[in-house]
This record gives sequence, structure tokens and C-alpha cells, in this order.
Amino acid sequence: MAEPRFLAVRLGSLGDIVHTFPAVAALRESFPNQQITWLTHPRWEPLIRSAGLASQIWATETRSLASIRAIMQRIRSAGFTTAIDYQGLWKSAALPLFAGVKRRIGFSSETIREYGVPILYTDRVRCVTTHIADQNGELSLRAGARRGVADFTLKVQQAADESVRAQLREQSLDSYVVLSPGGGWRSKCWPAERFGLLCERIFRVLGLRCVVNCGPGEEDLAAALSAAAGGSRPYVYDGDLDQLMALLKNARCIVGGDTGPLHLAIALGTPAVALFGPTDPARNGPYRSDAIILRAAGAVRDHSRRKEADPSMLAIDVDSVFEAVCRCLGAAR
Repeated sequence: MAEPRFLAVRLGSLGDIVHTFPAVAALRESFPNQQITWLTHPRWEPLIRSAGLASQIWATETRSLASIRAIMQRIRSAGFTTAIDYQGLWKSAALPLFAGVKRRIGFSSETIREYGVPILYTDRVRCVTTHIADQNGELSLRAGARRGVADFTLKVQQAADESVRAQLREQSLDSYVVLSPGGGWRSKCWPAERFGLLCERIFRVLGLRCVVNCGPGEEDLAAALSAAAGGSRPYVYDGDLDQLMALLKNARCIVGGDTGPLHLAIALGTPAVALFGPTDPARNGPYRSDAIILRAAGAVRDHSRRKEADPSMLAIDVDSVFEAVCRCLGAAR
């Protein structure tokens, strides 16, 4: 029998990749000497490299026909025995199929988001677990892993750590709380103005300044937060991915919604206050973590991706979040 050679497909995004790490860690634990190649978007290579789970990381830009052709040829030449599609989209499922990987493992129609995708798999896994990290683990189990999920450690690059520390020293920031007001689609975001009021209270009561993580397209959120923060002097940060990891690793606490930086911070061991509404923390929340989760009573799952904050996010008040931050920091109010 041929030695197993695995192609793990998870193209993006930040939080979803973090929730794929436990499943790939279990695959690596079960097959310590076998080839595991991770296929992703170029943007996420540093993150995947930091986990040290993949033998190789291959990047492709799925909006480029030339990139798709090149990666399919590379897959075809590698002789993979099994592809595991942890993403569950047409684009992630089609690449192993058309590149000739004979065994293709993915989610069944009960789990998958895009209609019809499971027809591209040879093995369709009907999940019995709830959290997406555990569901990913069920795919690893089907591939032969001894268990679905395993522990992993993310390594922060020393150069990035030194660079971030230097930037923060220039701002007189040696102890700080990270606020992450973004979240991909705005209906699952807590209002930026409330983040600003929280920032002001953290500074006034606890004597800590806040660093605002600002991703691409989130400049308006950072501006609204800063305007509402009064004289608390929040520092808006927009470094690269390696630097973001260093920033999060060294924070006293992070406050954020269901967004990549929150899940990344938790994976790095940073205490967290997680604000949830239209996404269900049982499925998408902090994984195997002591993070404090706030979600309004009566909140329902709604992935319609509206531009305004979901009512369930508006139901979370500043007092509740501040009290959670105090508990997170172990500080007296």
C-alpha cells in the first residue's frame, strides 16, 4: 500500500484557519512522518507556517486563472493519496477533483454552506459535533487520524515581536488591552462607538490604554472608536500578520466579536472577552478556552450579513463588557 500523502485544503480566512489547526494537528500527530501539504491563499502563509504542522505550504490565488492552472499541475504531479477539504466551497472542492486526487474527503450536505458541493467528494462526512473545529476533526478522523483534534502551538517570529515592542514603546504602551471592532460583515460587530466608551472607561478606571486592531476596510470603525474614546488615547494599529500575532500575544486582554483576530489571540493564549450575536458561539466561538463569552438572551443565528449591527449585538451594553474585562484582567472595578 502506498504511503499516505495528504493535501489539506483551507484557503482562508483567519479565524477559520485557526479553527482548522486542531484537526490538522491531530492528522500530524497520527502521521508524524508523512507528507501533509496545506493549500491556502498567499495571505495566510505566515499564519500556517507559525503552527509548524504542514510539511509544505502551497499558495494559490483562486481569482487568477494562471495561478489555478499552476497549482493544479503541482497537485497532479505530487501524487497525493487523499485531499481533505476543510473549507467546503466549490472552489476548494474543485481543485483536488480536477487535479486528479482520487480520494477526496469533505462535509456532507447537512454541514456544508454552498449547495451541491458534496457531489465533488468521494467521502462525505455527516458531522455529529457542533463546533466547527470539532467538525473539521471529523474529517481528519475519516482520513485515518487516531483522534479528531489535538493541541498546537503558534510561534511568534522574534523579528515581529521586537518590531511591535519598539512601536509600542514609542507610544508609551507597555501594558495594554486590544480592541478589535471589525468582523468581516458588520451585522456581527458591536458598535464602534461602544468600543470607544469601553476604551475610555478602561483608561479612566483601570489605568490601561487600548490598542485598536484595524484591518483592511475597517478604518471607519477605528475612527469612530477613537472619536468616542475621549482622552483615553487609543493607539490604532494596522501591522502585518506576523506583527499582529506579536501584538495579540503580549496583550493583557482582547475584546472583540466573532472575528479572526479574536480567535487568533485565543490560540496564542491571550485572555479574551468575546461578543457574540448572530453567530452561535457553540459553533463558531472560542475553542477550548476560558474566554468570557457575552451573548444577549434570545439571540438567534443569522448569517444574512447586513450592513447594520444585529439587534442582539446592540443588546450588549458597555457596563457588561467592562465588567467582563475586569474579570478577565482579575482587576477590581
